[in-house]
Amino acid sequence: MGPHFQVGRLSRDRSNKGRALEARLGHVFANKSLLDLALSHPSALTGAQSPALFSNQRLEFLGDRVLGLAVAEWLLREYPKAEEGELAVRYNALVRREACVAIAKRIGLGPHLLLGPGEERAGGRQKAAILADACEAVIAALYLDGGLEAATRFIATEWAYLVATPTRVLSDAKTALQEWTQGLGRGVPIYKEIGRSGPDHAPAFEVQIEVKGLPAATGSGSSKRQAEQAAARAMLIRERVWTEND
Repeated sequence: MGPHFQVGRLSRDRSNKGRALEARLGHVFANKSLLDLALSHPSALTGAQSPALFSNQRLEFLGDRVLGLAVAEWLLREYPKAEEGELAVRYNALVRREACVAIAKRIGLGPHLLLGPGEERAGGRQKAAILADACEAVIAALYLDGGLEAATRFIATEWAYLVATPTRVLSDAKTALQEWTQGLGRGVPIYKEIGRSGPDHAPAFEVQIEVKGLPAATGSGSSKRQAEQAAARAMLIRERVWTEND
């Protein structure tokens, strides 16, 4: 089922709260210590315990790969006519850190984390990096305890929310466009400010974006960044990578 992982002796609550998390994950763990490990941040360790062996760091590494495999397989099945460039954009949006943070918050992972006192006081249960790492570690724990079926079942259930979300919380337009153009071998988009109007307290910017082999696109906004995002979105929609609802 996978390599052996050493699990630290961590004491966790086996109450209804713990069982509720297993229910949300869609899997009852035969090896409860794997779930403990996935939820254990390095800050919770004391003494000579190695962060690599007694926290979720190694599981995070594995979970990232399991997530990538599951998402790639799902995209090939759901978009049989999509070319590599489109698949790359969709893939990157679904496996990036923001996606894992969104899922961690959706399933309420924060209250289950085992943190050190300092990290607890610093608001670690709401930190994006900690939530993303824990989410990937949980995927690895599911894989090691229940096989690829348990992991992909969880991913298919929870990531469907992200696929159906029209607000594009996963990837901004500039990032999505660059991933798409590089996937096609067209290089990095070039942004040029071509206009600015309005008073200093309420400026309006107009930006043009150029991509090798494609007609230019323009966008406007109250800041240069907003105008660049608008131009990138316009090109993605024109090239049918995004729709008007994205």
